Amino acid sequence: MGIVLEHAIDEFQELIDKVEEPLKTTFKNAHQGYLRETLIRFLKARDWNVTKAHTMLVECLRWRVDNQIDSILSKPIVPSELYRDVRDSQLIGISGYTREGLPVFAIGVGLSTFDKASVHYYVQSHIQINEYRDRVLLPSVSKKNGRPITTCVKVLDMTGLKLSALSQIKLVTIISTIDDLNYPEKTNTYYVVNAPYIFSACWKVVKPLLQERTRKKVHVLSGCGKDELLKIMDYTSLPHFCRRGSSGSSHQTQSVDCFSVDHPFHQQLYNYVKHHYETQGQAEPAKQGSFHVGFPEPVAERVEMAKTIESKLHKFENCNGLSKPVDDRKASP
Repeated sequence: MGIVLEHAIDEFQELIDKVEEPLKTTFKNAHQGYLRETLIRFLKARDWNVTKAHTMLVECLRWRVDNQIDSILSKPIVPSELYRDVRDSQLIGISGYTREGLPVFAIGVGLSTFDKASVHYYVQSHIQINEYRDRVLLPSVSKKNGRPITTCVKVLDMTGLKLSALSQIKLVTIISTIDDLNYPEKTNTYYVVNAPYIFSACWKVVKPLLQERTRKKVHVLSGCGKDELLKIMDYTSLPHFCRRGSSGSSHQTQSVDCFSVDHPFHQQLYNYVKHHYETQGQAEPAKQGSFHVGFPEPVAERVEMAKTIESKLHKFENCNGLSKPVDDRKASP
């Protein structure tokens, strides 16, 4: 790393050392001992402008304090049937690790319906996965590999992507904005697989709106992407939707796909949250009650992308003679 960049990191750290104590406390939870790596992520997100990175990080820390993010891993989604509903309609999981040790997050973009719970439960679950990744999973794999591992890769499955995705744009924009502002640069690479024509058409108009740094991270693979992904991970780490064309007889296949609530990752996460709630000396919550988090204002890039995608999908809707109104009530905060 060059002298100029090292100087920027040192300057940034001096500024953060001066923040008030509550922000310092939550920052320790956020960086988990990987202080410089965390500072670098925020600097990258603001093109190495120290002043802008400082403002971004301070706002992130205030968001964490104001919304009690440090305690979100002791707030289970109950009853367990509701958590199952969330998992069945917000498709995300870990299928394994790359050969470099990075967690492989699989996301079912096309088949996620977000229609079995309120927006607050989906946001709560998303943040819990982020926090579990950053505070439990990544420190563990870093220790195992003997070096800092602070990012992951994501494989986005576009199977089933339809015009009904229009109703999910608001919620997806909320979640993406939370990630942009509070968990920047946590994804090393995005791999898009099983992309139908509707995705290809939207991607052509969205791609120019992305920052160059983001564009370079996105790789749209042919078909299920198996051949390309096998260059960076073993077969056993491939998401189930990338295994098409394999006989299965020569490979050990997963009995439970990584989206399922019964997958070990989701069982470990849920039990971890439930255990931390119970250690506070309280019984399991009798009532349903989501953990409400303040939704940040979407960044301009996200707003523009959402509008562009919405416009493109409306054109598809009109071309196909579909006039049924979109019900997005559950995707509205």
